[in-house]
Amino acid sequence: MEAAQGTVAAVSCNDTYAFTKPVRGEIVLIAGVGVKGDVHAGVYVKHRGRVRADPTQPNFRQVHLIQQELFAEVGAKGYAVAAGNLGENVTTSGIDLLGLPVGTILRFGPPARAGADSGDGPPMGAAAGTEVDGGSPAGGDGGPVATRAAGVDAAGGGAAGVSAAGGGGAAEVSAAGGGGAVGMGVAAGVGFSGGPLGAVLEVAAAAELDGPTAASAVALAAAAARDLGEDLRPAVVLAGLRNPCGQINGFAEGLLKEVIGRDAAGNVVRKAGVMAVVLRGGVVRPGDVVTAELPPLPHAPLERV
Repeated sequence: MEAAQGTVAAVSCNDTYAFTKPVRGEIVLIAGVGVKGDVHAGVYVKHRGRVRADPTQPNFRQVHLIQQELFAEVGAKGYAVAAGNLGENVTTSGIDLLGLPVGTILRFGPPARAGADSGDGPPMGAAAGTEVDGGSPAGGDGGPVATRAAGVDAAGGGAAGVSAAGGGGAAEVSAAGGGGAVGMGVAAGVGFSGGPLGAVLEVAAAAELDGPTAASAVALAAAAARDLGEDLRPAVVLAGLRNPCGQINGFAEGLLKEVIGRDAAGNVVRKAGVMAVVLRGGVVRPGDVVTAELPPLPHAPLERV
């Protein structure tokens, strides 16, 4: 279901760790990995604070997207923020990223039919020989990307399961609410036959996940399963919200309070963009149409990942 459309205002990439990312003429998405040449690409977590806490966590933050409208909002309060300044890879216009549910697929560019020439950029999966986190080539033997059955069993109240087939493999993931840690279990499996998200979901299955990350794993597996490969546009799946940190104040003192706060009910509100994993590779350029495809009902809001 196509829910909303916007446009790509800018794209950015940086091959070194820095808070900001330089604006580029185009970026290349690699399925299951991230933005080609970007320091945050990979199947294991790459953000340095997360790496220090637990380097075995899955990278559900491969692509960072921010709505351009945020820049005008903080600009009215005296903060000059431009594309790439907050470290995002894709700056959008005209689409409410924060209001989309977890598991939403964002496709870039005009629709294309299966069998047509997909143009520039890599195909649906990471190309053979692509290094993933310095390990084995994507889809190769001997590394964390090797396909096997593994489980995600969530601690806490009422487990919710997703079971889907198609898109290159069957997937079944189980997650539960609450804030408890999530460990690998045997009752539910994540099984992929070389699907585009197989590697990062294998990492998730082997890691201890908190509740929101486990819920993201469920949504990502379901999105990969319902994508039948008929749409050749580059695409990402929304995994969650960026959790803003104090580095934002290093860019502009006081800016952090403008991108994270609480609503009238006391709930935390995060406005510094969304995080996604790459479902289908390809080139993304400024001016590309962004089309949102919602997951089936019931929808779950994006949470921090």
